[in-house]
This record gives sequence, C-alpha cells and structure tokens, in this order.
Amino acid sequence: MLYSKVTPEQKRLKLRELLASGTVQQFPGAFNPLSARLIEEKGFAGVYISGAVLANDLGLPDIGLTTLTEVATRAGQIARMTDLPSLVDADTGFGEPMNVARTIQELENAGLAGCHIEDQFNPKRCGHLDGKNVVDTDTATKRIRAAADARRDPNFLIMARTDIRAVEGIQAAQDRAKALVDAGADAIFPEAMATLEEFQAIRDAVDVPILANMTEFGKSDLFTVAQLQTVGVNMVIYPVTLLRIAMGAAERTLESIKAAGTQEAQVENMLTRARLYELVDYEAYNKFDTGVFNFQVPGVR
Repeated sequence: MLYSKVTPEQKRLKLRELLASGTVQQFPGAFNPLSARLIEEKGFAGVYISGAVLANDLGLPDIGLTTLTEVATRAGQIARMTDLPSLVDADTGFGEPMNVARTIQELENAGLAGCHIEDQFNPKRCGHLDGKNVVDTDTATKRIRAAADARRDPNFLIMARTDIRAVEGIQAAQDRAKALVDAGADAIFPEAMATLEEFQAIRDAVDVPILANMTEFGKSDLFTVAQLQTVGVNMVIYPVTLLRIAMGAAERTLESIKAAGTQEAQVENMLTRARLYELVDYEAYNKFDTGVFNFQVPGVR
C-alpha cells in the first residue's frame, strides 16, 4: 500500500549484501513503478532503471537528451514502489564533474540504492551500437572521483560503466576498469562484452563486483545466470526486456483492434482487472476508507 516501508538506507545496505553474496543477482529493468512491484513479487533481487527506457518512454532516442530532473524524478517514482534496491543508469552524469556530483546527491535524495556513470562522450549512444566514442582516462576518472566524493551515504553504490572495449579492445577495457576502481568505483559495468572470456578478463583485472548487460539484439549473447556465474559476474541486468515485450503486445493489440473493430481477440492475453487491482493493493486502502474497496471485482467473461 502506498510506497515501500523499507528506507533508502536499508536498500543500499541490501544492495551491498547482494553483491557480496557470491552468486549472480538478477535485476530486470522496470519501465514504470507498477512493473517494479511485479519484479519484486516474482522474487528478483533488485530493480534496474535503464536510461534508454526512460528516454524511450518519453519518445526520445537514447542519446543523452533526458535531464537530471527527469531521470531523478522517474527513477524515484519507481524506486519508492518496491522494497528492492534500485540501480539507475545516470548516463555520463549530466555534465562536468560538478554536475556529476550534483547528480549523485539528487539520486540519493530520490531514494536510489546506486547508479552507474559511463565514459562516453556526450551526446552518447546505446552501448550496443557501433560508432561509440569514449573520453580519455583522465576525464573518465574525474567523473567517478566526483561521484564518490559527493555521496553522503557511503553505501550508495557508485558503479563505473566503460564502453571502451568496442573502441580499443579488451586490454583497454581491463586498464580502464582498473583506473576507474582506483578513482573510487565500487563496481564495474563493462559494456558490450562479446564473450564469456571477455567477462573473465574484466574479472581478472579488478576485485570489485562486475555487472553483465544481457540486452536483446545487442553485442552480447544472452548468457544464462549459470554461465555468468562461472566467470565471476555478480549482477546481471535485463534493461529493456519488459518495455520491449509490453510495447510488442501493445502493437499487436492495436493492430487487432484496427483489423477486427474490437479488442476481443486480445482479452485473453491481458492482465485481468482482478490481477491489476491485486498489484496496486486496492483492498489495503480500506484501512483509510472502507468505501474504497467494497465491491466485487469483475472477472473475465
């Protein structure tokens, strides 16, 4: 009912515990607050909030057009809906090191458990597209150092994402990961790894937790949790999966309505009214007003 009763501080501690557990933790990507509640109900460890999803939900491409205010607001709305820790994509930190510092504090205020900052130029692009450009090591480490220095809760996770593998190769990714850890990164997100051996190379380079991005239609094969476990990955995200499946279903339903003049053929694929009311915990609001939920929920014909 209403929002999570678990404090942001407790969620940050939980995230640290999960990453130190020795097993791979799965963080599906939420595209709205209600999907975060569904992720929790299905037993996942945490919630990921993708910058691409936040941009796409606004009808924008993932090229750095979203603002800190938009990201912090929407990420906060998602994070407060679940007891799970939420990790948010903060792109390049929305500017220079001073802006990165403010980004961290705004995300702390919004109730996030952590974020990742990447080493691309702005405007950036999806990590699984060709033609990326990365900043030099000095610029990349200044971003992470600013982030680590700015946080007020020492348990707020500062993760560094590096896209350099696609530009300069795996050895450069190892070197960049080491430099980012030295600058204060608590964890490393090596983007667009092509093979399990490349994840292993990053594991060999650093002693902090590492993240695997299992996004569809990308550079990486969709490795299983068991496979990622063998190369020392600590966390796996499925950033756009739920948005893609939801939009695919929406498109098919609109086509059905247009063709048949009714949605009847798609009703069996829908979340029922009863299930939706269950997810939003409709009945619990009777605690405040017994007239809120005093009816029989219609079933499916």
